[in-house]
Amino acid sequence: MNSSTASKRKVKLPSQALLAKTFHWVNIISLIAMIGSGLQIYNANPVFGGRGGWHFPNFLLLGGWLAGGRNWHFAAMWVYSLNLLFYGIYIFISRRWQHRFAQVSDLKALQVSQNTKRKTFAKHRLIYTIIIPILLLAIASGLAMYQPAQLHWLAALFGDWQTLRTVHFITIPCVVLFTFIHSLLALKVGGIRLVQSIFC
Repeated sequence: MNSSTASKRKVKLPSQALLAKTFHWVNIISLIAMIGSGLQIYNANPVFGGRGGWHFPNFLLLGGWLAGGRNWHFAAMWVYSLNLLFYGIYIFISRRWQHRFAQVSDLKALQVSQNTKRKTFAKHRLIYTIIIPILLLAIASGLAMYQPAQLHWLAALFGDWQTLRTVHFITIPCVVLFTFIHSLLALKVGGIRLVQSIFC
């Protein structure tokens, strides 16, 4: 077999469990829906600057108006939250958590290891660990705004309403940043084939 024939051979993608693919797809779709509808809600009363604050352009919005944005946002929130819950159960049952979250050895590797691949894995585990409390904070603050009367004790943990809204708004860029860094690290470890394997 010559080199030209070998180069035409279809490169096999890394194997990914169907459940892992499904969780990733649902996460991405529901996250995009939450961001678009969340920005629709934000425009009705900006967190920063009051009603005269900076508004997001219409092409980024979902819902058409405040009530529509709220309906989309809360519907997507339940999908996203339940998907994360089931993904967490899946990680626990499949013991994937042993390879997902940072350990003391990872922190040491970041400081002293000369192995680039080992450092990349350590960084991946570190951001997987850091994103957990951020996701919980995003969900908790979102639920407190969703049902402020029924969950008044939860809303009270954030102090006042403006602080609650600000905390919730800040967690979203953190989740988007996590998604971006997660993808970059996957590219660094396994190249474009590893990223494609999640979606194909």
